[in-house]
Amino acid sequence: MQITWLGHSTLSITLASGEVILIDPFIQGNPTYPAAHQVDRCDAILLTHGHSDHLGDTVPLAQRFTPQVVAIHELAVWLEGQGVGRTIGMNKGGTADLGYLRATMTHAQHSSSTSGNVYLGEAAGFVVEADGRRVYLAGDTNVFGDMRLIAEIHGPLDLAVLPIGDLYTMGAKEAAYACRLLRPKAVLPIHWGTFPVLTGTPEAFAAQVADLPLRIWRPAAGETITV
Repeated sequence: MQITWLGHSTLSITLASGEVILIDPFIQGNPTYPAAHQVDRCDAILLTHGHSDHLGDTVPLAQRFTPQVVAIHELAVWLEGQGVGRTIGMNKGGTADLGYLRATMTHAQHSSSTSGNVYLGEAAGFVVEADGRRVYLAGDTNVFGDMRLIAEIHGPLDLAVLPIGDLYTMGAKEAAYACRLLRPKAVLPIHWGTFPVLTGTPEAFAAQVADLPLRIWRPAAGETITV
């Protein structure tokens, strides 16, 4: 499984079988999106919630590639109203089986609405299973005690993708505590550095987890890691 961080919370996951899954595809207006990166294939889009910096370019991408779009029910219904086909509306605890990937929706502590304050269901995360790997995509969230249950039900986790930017999500201290609950083999910090208010840094996060047997991936935007 290859994962490319595209700035902010946007990820591109490429499977051994060739499928490409985009997570929270925020491209236009994302100051950290790598200008050289082109989306040439999109088989599925997973959305953690409806804020514009996560919903991003879902509609034009869906129109171009007709991927399966997986989101919480209310957000999926809203997307259908925007002309998006092939949506999979679901809720927390459920699993969407795409054949090449299984995505189980998990809890997240965050809000979710359009810029016009239209309610789009609750924010969520995902545990994705593919290529013999398990990856936890936390979405925008604070740390919460039931992360321990995520580890017990879905572990061992090969990778946890966690926000660290602070203000709108957990910062370095809370993300470090999340690692103690989740016990992942590795962490990819996201949702930092995009805008000045996101003050958390990978360095501050790394200092908080220095005592843990944990690999911290710190790719530049556009770089790919192999999980």
